[in-house]
Parts: sequence; structure tokens; C-alpha cells
Amino acid sequence: MKRIGLLTSGGDCQALNATMRGVVKGLFNNLDELEVYGFDDGYKGLIYGNYRMLSEKDFSGILTRGGTILGTSRQPFKLMRVPDEKGLDKVEAMKQTYYKLRLDCLVILGGNGTQKTANLLREEGLNVLHLPKTIDNDIWGTDMTFGFQSAVDIATDAIDCIHTTAASHSRVFIVEVMGHKVGWLTLHAGIAGGADIILIPEIPYDIKKIAEAVRNRNRAGKGFTILAVAEGAISKEDAALPKKEMKKKLEEYQKIYPSVAYKLEAELKNELDLDIRITIPGHMQRGGSPCPYDRVLSTRLGSAAAGLILKGEYGYMVGIVNGKVKKVPLEECAGKLKTVAPDDQLVKAAKRIGISFGD
Repeated sequence: MKRIGLLTSGGDCQALNATMRGVVKGLFNNLDELEVYGFDDGYKGLIYGNYRMLSEKDFSGILTRGGTILGTSRQPFKLMRVPDEKGLDKVEAMKQTYYKLRLDCLVILGGNGTQKTANLLREEGLNVLHLPKTIDNDIWGTDMTFGFQSAVDIATDAIDCIHTTAASHSRVFIVEVMGHKVGWLTLHAGIAGGADIILIPEIPYDIKKIAEAVRNRNRAGKGFTILAVAEGAISKEDAALPKKEMKKKLEEYQKIYPSVAYKLEAELKNELDLDIRITIPGHMQRGGSPCPYDRVLSTRLGSAAAGLILKGEYGYMVGIVNGKVKKVPLEECAGKLKTVAPDDQLVKAAKRIGISFGD
């Protein structure tokens, strides 16, 4: 008899269900006896013992279903060692739930914070596997995370739709794409959507360089400009500040501007006498059905996780490297962020065809 637990933690994305399906089908098709426990709302379910036994039937028909059948919540890693409002030791509570159910393995689907807690549980002696979920594609040790390509498709569609209205009215459009710390999503969607300017956190911008890029387009007879801007885009002036000062400055901005797009709009209005509009796809980028690419990726990663469970190999993240599935020790990847290098080949390719990064 094998007993496994499943939980999805952090922000949702389109391919969580597809990945869990890959794990469970990979086990049910190779084991005579299997019990699957699903924890409600991420680590919260593991902490407070909210779970339900799932059957093979629960995983039928969910390949194309977005979101997560288990629900999810954000449980910050930095607070995992802090007792809750009733004094409960969260880590000890998670361990007790694990041992109570006599689990052979806990399969955890989530992003960076989720992964750090998964590694913490590994250090506490639990058998865990992590599957890399995030629309940001910022998890170190894997070339691709499930959910990323689906989000790229949605953000690209938004930019595509903006093209016609921007051209019709000769406007400057700022399309704000998700991504606080890294710019992979904005970079891919910006290139795929034909954005003229792409701003990402890793390449601080100069507002005068952006304004000049817009003027150059106008001088060339192109009456509109589209900016694909990551949530975490930052100016060179702010990026040069010491960390504490920069954090304080960003907090001040939040009191004035709803998001970076509005700050950028205000800055550009000081430089340009043009009609500037903002579009924010927001949580649409996390929603809907997973694209075919993500369905295939999720099935591969889920199936690979099932293979590790069958062999009794634990303590890994299951990722994809150079097109092949790879198991990466959690202690090697937990807490590391995969950022866009300013000299990344994709950045160079974009600059070569005339896309400005405001630098």
C-alpha cells in the first residue's frame, strides 16, 4: 500500500490540475493499492488537518481544467516558524498530520515560497517531492514551469488586441504584465505580441530613453507605441538606491499610483504630449484552461514524479532541462530565483530587431 498526499500552494495557475492528474494516473496505473489524500487550500490544510481521500475518478476530466480542485492559499515561508494566533507550531502540526496519515510521500505543487517550505519539511525528515508551478517561470533548476506558457498566451493576446485600437487612435499604450521580481513573462509576451518597448525588473529603465524611443517611432511615421511593462519594472534612479531606501520609495509610490503602469504614465506625460492609455490583464493571466504545451509539460512532470515515488526517491524538485525531465535536489534549488540576465540571448534578439528596453 502506498499513501501519498497532494497540495497546491501559492498563486493558482492553469495547469495545476493537469500536473496532479499526471502524478495520480502514473501511480494508479502501476500500483495495486494506493491511497491519495488531498489537502485543502495548500499548506493550511496540512497545518490544520483539513484533507479528504481522493479516488482515481477525481482526476478524470481535469486535464483541461484551470485552477486547482484542492484550492490554494499563500502561506509565507518566513512565517512558517512563527506560531499562529493560537500559539500552534505550524511545522510540528504539518509533521503530525503527515505521520497521522502514514504518508509515504507528500507531493507539493507551487512556486518559490512553496518550494522553500517543501525543503524545510525535507529537512524535518518528511519524504517530499516538489513540482514547479508559476506563471513567472522564475524557479531555479528548471528551464520551464507549468503555467508559464498559458500565461504568455493570454498576455500576448492582450497585446495583440491593443494593436488595432492603438493604431486606430495613434495612442501610446502601456500593457502591464504580471511579474514583480522577474521579467520572463513580459519578455516572452512582449516579443510575441510585437511590443515596441519592453520593461522588466532586471533592466532598470531611463524615462528619457523610453520617451526618445516613442519619438523615433513617430518620426518614422508609426503613429502608435505599445509598451509591455512588468509589474516590477523600476527606474535606474530607484534601482541605484540602497535596498532600504528603495523599499521605502516603492512604498511611497504605492500610496500615489495603483501600479507601475500609472507611475510610468505620469512620467511619460512629463516627456510627451501624446494620448497615453493603460491596459492591465491582471489575473486573467492566471485563469482559463492550460494551453496544449502546458498540458504536455504537466503530464511529463507529473508522470516523472510518479516514477520517483514508485522507486522511493524523495527530496527532489522535478524539472525540465534541455528538453529532458530532470530531478533536482531540493537543497540545491530552494530559495534561488531564476532571473533574466541583461545579456540573455532573448534580450539581445529583441534589441537587434529594434525593441527598446529603456536602458
